[in-house]
Amino acid sequence: MAILWLKALHVCFMVAWFAGIFYLPRLFVNHAETDNQVIKEHFKGMEKRLLYFVTPFALLTITFGIWLIAQYGYDWFAQAHWLHLKITLVTLLVIYHGYCFKLLKDFQDDKNTRSGRFYRLFNEIPVILLFAVVILVYLKPF
Repeated sequence: MAILWLKALHVCFMVAWFAGIFYLPRLFVNHAETDNQVIKEHFKGMEKRLLYFVTPFALLTITFGIWLIAQYGYDWFAQAHWLHLKITLVTLLVIYHGYCFKLLKDFQDDKNTRSGRFYRLFNEIPVILLFAVVILVYLKPF
């Protein structure tokens, strides 16, 4: 029963994390495309609050994921090759999340040089990672 709670919490925090990580680049798109200083200041606040709000969800997702692995044990982990790829993809998502802090700082300091198009493409990265992770978890192809 405890493992089901761990799975449920892992998924709940993952959904919350992704909700924020999907929305943040959309804010970046709008921020990059406006010339209105009042609106830019508004976006700065929204972006910062959102990123700092979802970061604990990222940490809790990872914490419950590690706890799940510990519950299943080393032998299971060693044989779960799909999980090794999942961890790699999650690591890429953590790097993406960290890079969002750099982008946030650029916007905060009025030093953004990227276009709205860049942020639209940037926004697709977590979508692709999510699809791949869900497929790995449910299909366990190897």
